[in-house]
Amino acid sequence: MKKVRLEIVGLSYSQTQSGAYALVLGETTGTRRLPIIIGGFEAQAIAIELEKMSPSRPLTHDLFKAFTSAFDIQVNEVLIYNLVEGIFYAKLICSDGSREVEIDARTSDAIALAVRYNCDIFTYEFILKNAGVVLDSDTDTAGNTENLEPKTKEVKAEKSSGGSEEYKAKSSEELRNMLQTALDEEKYEMASKIRDELNQRKKS
Repeated sequence: MKKVRLEIVGLSYSQTQSGAYALVLGETTGTRRLPIIIGGFEAQAIAIELEKMSPSRPLTHDLFKAFTSAFDIQVNEVLIYNLVEGIFYAKLICSDGSREVEIDARTSDAIALAVRYNCDIFTYEFILKNAGVVLDSDTDTAGNTENLEPKTKEVKAEKSSGGSEEYKAKSSEELRNMLQTALDEEKYEMASKIRDELNQRKKS
């Protein structure tokens, strides 16, 4: 079957499922998007790595990478290989240099590991045909996941337009101190919002 390479397009709150997030994957050579609903823990694990944040203690996915690296095992590829009743199925293609092994994984965990190993993400053409959303020229590719939500949910790797009023009132130095405190206390959602505000100031 034909495989299609994907990349992370974005991550945002799900508008249809409380406490869930929308992860959006897009084909690298086209306009189709694959929206996937994931849990909060996995969403934070993906966002933290994308943002290059440094938690005070390793998260589960960081522990997995450290463990496999210690034994010279590499994750070479993530493949989303099936879609059954709205549920995506994925596997890790791993190698120790002498043999290749496929390991079944939840799609959200597989993506969280893919960003840590910097490996390719693929799916099959039939999955994109069944669950993909085609963006036309009038669609804001950077923004709205609202129209993608009914099928499943996509991720927005992008940032919001700015932080809350509370963060806007703080100086950049105060925000950097708050960011470090949030990371130390493992308050990653708060850390993401503070980082958004700092990044927004850099663009201004």
